Amino acid sequence: MKFSYVMLPDYPLRESLASIRLADELGFHACYAADETWHKDLWLLFAAAAQQTSRIRFGPSVSSVVLREPTLIAQAAATLDELSDGRAEVVLSSGNFGLLAQYNIDWTVTRPLSRVKEAAHVVRTLLDEGTITYDGEFFKYSGLFTFARPVQERVPVKLGAMRGPRSFRAAGEHSDGVHHALSYTREAYDYLVQHFRAGAEKAGKDPASMDIGAWVVFATGPDSAVAKEAARSMVGLYASSMPAEQLERNGVDPSAMKPIVDALGAGDLARAIELTTPELGERLSIAGTPEECVAKIRREIEPSGVNHMILAITDATLVKQFMGRELPEVATVDTQLRLIHDQIMPAFT
Repeated sequence: MKFSYVMLPDYPLRESLASIRLADELGFHACYAADETWHKDLWLLFAAAAQQTSRIRFGPSVSSVVLREPTLIAQAAATLDELSDGRAEVVLSSGNFGLLAQYNIDWTVTRPLSRVKEAAHVVRTLLDEGTITYDGEFFKYSGLFTFARPVQERVPVKLGAMRGPRSFRAAGEHSDGVHHALSYTREAYDYLVQHFRAGAEKAGKDPASMDIGAWVVFATGPDSAVAKEAARSMVGLYASSMPAEQLERNGVDPSAMKPIVDALGAGDLARAIELTTPELGERLSIAGTPEECVAKIRREIEPSGVNHMILAITDATLVKQFMGRELPEVATVDTQLRLIHDQIMPAFT
């Protein structure tokens, strides 16, 4: 089981760089970030971090192929790969539907899965060959080339997927792995892995050799209640993007989320947190003491065949920035990174 840190790059950049250096020293597999306008630019941040680290890998999880043209994703990834001496990778998706709405883009007419599959082909081709001629439904090129060349023989190109089953199968068939966000039950991960494996086997790949990642809201610390309260504060914000089918696979009635989503949409953050019950917060996160986190990963995630935990670490800064709530007792990102290294990673070696 690999462990990675996924950040929302909203901290002062010096703090983010220090945390990435620490994750590198502690042996985390990768540092990922959301490639969204709402946050600081991950490509610039990781270019700087590449010069200060030696082992940790970098990339977007995820990068939207609607807002960022796929040849530009390939160009950025190849450049980052050279800067990091072969430590770049890419996770693609159609993007955050809430962000698309702010661009006045109706995601329902973008044919998101077909677009992502085509974009994955474009990124893969340009990374591998440095040139592309292609006449697709969404993307068309005539002899386009780039001098941005990766160091790795094959930069991993993966897909982010939440709804399924077609997206899970597409990730197995058309990419090097899947990052599945915001699931927390054995049922949800069995469903993911079943369809991902079917797609991989259709393409003649060994699914056991591919990256199967669980992207989860995470908070840990010596005080279980404090960690769970931090996670609960953010659960509504994240869960509002979960499709109804995914909520059901996680044991949540979609109608139970509607008042929370409505409160978020109205800007009533306090009400959204109030409506997120402790039971819902615990169901839709991995939070508590390190021992509790280990137990949930072992019980709900590891048995399905997931081989990569991607931890969206929640601390007081994020809770304050996004939800306007003061929780100073929550362990810092760096403290949580150390706890993961010392008390969680060893349970899965």
